[in-house]
Parts: sequence; C-alpha cells; structure tokens
Amino acid sequence: MPAISGWSTPKSAAPEALRAGIIAILALTLYRVVLLAFTTADLFVDEAQYWAWGQQLEFGYYSKPPLIGWVIRAVTGLAGSDAPFWIRLPGPLFHCAAALVVLALGRRLWGDAAGAASGIAYATMPGVAVGTLLFSTDTILLPFFALALLAWLRLTRGPSAATALGLGVALGLGMMAKYAAIYFALGAGLAVIFVPGARIAWRDAALAVLAFLLVFSPNIVWNLQNGLTTLSHTADNVDWINAPSDRLSLNFAGLGEFLGGQFGVMGPVFFAAYLVVLVAALRRGDWPARWLVWMSAPIIVLVCVQALLSRAYANWAAPAYVAGIVLTAPWLLARAPRIWRAGLGINLVLSLALPLAAVWATSWTVNDRLVLARYVGRAEASRTILDAARQAGAEDVVSVSRDLLAGLFHEAKGSGIAIWSVPFADHLPHYYAQRFPYPAGREAPAVYADFEPVPPQCRPGTPVTELGRWTPERGAYRGRTIVAWLVGPDCWAR
Repeated sequence: MPAISGWSTPKSAAPEALRAGIIAILALTLYRVVLLAFTTADLFVDEAQYWAWGQQLEFGYYSKPPLIGWVIRAVTGLAGSDAPFWIRLPGPLFHCAAALVVLALGRRLWGDAAGAASGIAYATMPGVAVGTLLFSTDTILLPFFALALLAWLRLTRGPSAATALGLGVALGLGMMAKYAAIYFALGAGLAVIFVPGARIAWRDAALAVLAFLLVFSPNIVWNLQNGLTTLSHTADNVDWINAPSDRLSLNFAGLGEFLGGQFGVMGPVFFAAYLVVLVAALRRGDWPARWLVWMSAPIIVLVCVQALLSRAYANWAAPAYVAGIVLTAPWLLARAPRIWRAGLGINLVLSLALPLAAVWATSWTVNDRLVLARYVGRAEASRTILDAARQAGAEDVVSVSRDLLAGLFHEAKGSGIAIWSVPFADHLPHYYAQRFPYPAGREAPAVYADFEPVPPQCRPGTPVTELGRWTPERGAYRGRTIVAWLVGPDCWAR
C-alpha cells in the first residue's frame, strides 16, 4: 500500500520500531497483570453482575449481550477461583490483543514505525488503562472491532472468502460483547459511499453478513424469547427514543461533559490532535486516511447527538478510537514527533499510575476522602449483611437495591445463603429482579436489606423486626445507612 503524505515515516528505523512497539505493549500488559493481583479495589456493581451472569450461562442477559459473562465463567472456571483478580484478568489481556491488532493495522497501512506508534498509543490511552483495571463490555468488544477493521482493509486489496468470513465472525463476536459493534456498519456504509478505495466485493460483503448473522443469531433468538429485554434496556439508556416530544430538551451541559470526557478517554494531546487530523485527512489524505475518518468520526458525532438530546457516558464512543488512534498516532509521529512523545508520555504516566492507585484504593485519601471511594467498602457491606442473616438463622437475603444485590451474590457464593430480589409485577428494574425474584412458598423468615430506614412494604400481618443498621464511614456507601430487617416468608407473596 502506498505511503500517505503526512503519515509516512523513515523506513530505516522501521524494524527496530516494530520490535520496540511489541515489547512495550507486552511489558505494559505484564505490569498491569502483576499489579492487578495486589489491587484492594472491590468489584464494582457491573463487574459483580457480569460475574453473576457467568454463573447462569445464557445467550443474553438483562442489559447486555452474553460474551463477557462467558469469558468470566471460562477464566474463573479454569482458575478454580472467583476472586476479583481472576474476574478482572481478561481486561489487560483483551486490551493487549487489541493493541497488537491495532499495531498490525497501522503497519499494513503505513509501515512498521506507524504500526508501532499506533499500537503503543492505543495501549496507553487512559480509557484503555481504566479498562484493564475495571472489566467492562468495551474491553471485550474492542479487539473484535479492531480485527474487523483489519479484515476490511485486507478485503480492499482483493476478494477473499476466508477473510470475509473472518470479518463477519469478528463483528458477530463484537455484537455478542456489546451492541456498540453496530457502529462498524455505520462507518463502513459511509466509507463505501464517500471513499471508493474502501469498497469491497459484493460477494465478500454478503459472506461477512452471513457469518455475522450466524454468530449473532443466538442472541437475537434469546431476545425474542425474553420479550426483547436487552433491546428494551438499551432503548431506556438512549432515553429520548421513548420520551414524548414535549419532554425533549437540548442538554448542552451533557454535550460539553461528553466532549470533555473524550480528552480523558483518548488522552488530552491525542484527542486534540485527532480533531486536527480529521480536517487534514479529509482535505489532503489518501483513501486509507479518509476511510479511518469515516470509521471513527461518525461514532463520536452520533454519541454527541445522544448527549445533546439526553445523556451519554464518556465510554460510549470507545470504538471510535480504534480507527482514531491509527489515524492520529502515525500522523503525529511523522509531522510532530515531539508532540507525539508528549502525548504518549502523559498517557503512559496515567497508565502506570492507575494500577498503583488501585493497589492503594483503601488508603489513598484526599481531604479525608478515598480517591477511589466508589470501589471500596462494597464487599464489607455485603459481609455485614450476610453476618446479620447468619446471626438471625436466616437462609434467605432479599433486597431491592441492584448495588447491594450485586455484592451479595458474589460474597454469598458457597455460604448456604440464597440471595433474592424483591419481586416486581410489572417493569423489572434490573437483572436480579428478572432472574431471581423472591419465590413464593418459602417457609422460613428472610433478611431484607436496603438503604431505606423504613420497614419493607410487606403484606398486612407479616412480622417485621429490625436487626440492625450501619452507616459506613468510608467507601462507596459512606454516609448511607444500611438497614437489615427480619421479615416473615409471606412478605412478598404473589
């Protein structure tokens, strides 16, 4: 593939740069894995829920597709342990795989040095650094998104049935990780319209779609069998889709917050450079640079619209930065190497500091507050509730809070105590209400735990006794009173 003006780098240094890039990615991954073993941060609500999904293998779950639950189940099963380290271990490994694929993508486009610049830049992005500590569906998605980009690029050079099927499988697995994989279709469709060089053969496109549907169809069937639960939850997150027109208002503060968050996801220097490179690529870049623009910028624009109409979290545009970093890092390396080094240095400092912060999560304070308070105290709260149940002789613990239920499910495994959600008659607010509603016919009293200082709303005549209340002095539940009640088994009889 011909070099692109502004993105080419000296060939003489290419082999050394490629080796250095691969070694740097592997070394950073090893650093992350080693420190992950010493982290003192509790499982976050989402992480504990993903682990719970893995205990009940299905083709779909309440709020997400199933792949993350399967991965956690496979790793913890092989390890023989459900400790947080094993639950989170796939994080750095999946991001390492993504970085190596990004390296291969940059190398195929513009040579070894460009590939190394892209791979290292991806591995050190702050958003990636967070994803190696706190396991999320983005972490599972991004390697498959990168593989799909690499396969598409290969198909622009000539037809290949095997590569086309690989493209479809990669996208199918990406969709089984997170529905944001559909962004690929958006970018590819626009690139085919505006970048003739990015077009692939119709036969290859058809084979890719076929492979995609075969891989993703189990989740489609699961959704149809479960009232489109996951799709409904996704629409709830989008919010404005189901909102009446008189409720819609423009959220400029939310838009600003989302855009500001992108400097944190990609890194301040690289995101600022990305905005500059977008213009340069559209004006002067050859087709690969413009292809990368269409595979990244529309995602950010779409999520900006979502943020303006409702709300959007910073990570919702994460797939954009696979193509975005391949577009930006080689251009900076060729045109402004000092800025590339500055951006990489800032991101690398953050990448090295975040694992250390997680190691000291229970002791690192500023103004007497834990910096990582959201990730501390959750397991302790769960153990306190379970101890109250044991002292009361109860074998069932019930709650309405997703936060408490997530921690309780993980901490209660093997304890002989069953965890249930308060049953709901209509709209199910979370996974636990969907799969673990408190069953009718229980004969012994249960412990009900919640943050509300009032007794649970039981049927008239049901005995209710307060067992105790606790107000944590630090961590995620600092200042919030947790109350435990002993209630009769017919409290939530349906």
